[in-house]
Amino acid sequence: MGVGKTCIGRRLATRFGLPFVDADAEIEAAAGCSIEEIFQCHGEAAFRDGEHRVILRLLGEPTKVLSTGGGAFMNPLTRQAVRERGISVWLRGDLDLLHKRTSRRNNRPLLKRGNPREILGRLIEERYPVYAEADVTVDSADGPPDITVDNVHRALTDWIAARWPDGVGVDAAVPAEAASLETHP
Repeated sequence: MGVGKTCIGRRLATRFGLPFVDADAEIEAAAGCSIEEIFQCHGEAAFRDGEHRVILRLLGEPTKVLSTGGGAFMNPLTRQAVRERGISVWLRGDLDLLHKRTSRRNNRPLLKRGNPREILGRLIEERYPVYAEADVTVDSADGPPDITVDNVHRALTDWIAARWPDGVGVDAAVPAEAASLETHP
């Protein structure tokens, strides 16, 4: 939350010449309502179940940059599907950065349950050890988005070249074996 998944994901997709898909937007389209409404009417468990199903569908489609919500990677089944079908990127942000960015908008259901800074701190403690399982980790810069995009592009290019050294270069698209790129905070 607040790490820049959508902004960085869109720019990264452009760099790789791939489509960009935001899983949260796909979830809202499938449900016919906002994530906040899903949380309010059906609860977090129902949201997470729908989130998992939507992400599985998206991972089965052609190569793309896929941005997921922060809780998606916490689901072991979703995490396994990403491992099998894509390359996961953790855009890591520190508490101050995340708090600063999330305080700009009031549409984050998890942050409405108390003090947002404390909630973010708890989420960091709970989630970061799991996020550390991502294939690639890049710190989100507190500055122009292109700094982070450059860092992610470089890290992904290096990761891909190490696994597919036979011709995948800096400007090449992700090979067909990697069905998607997932970014998560």
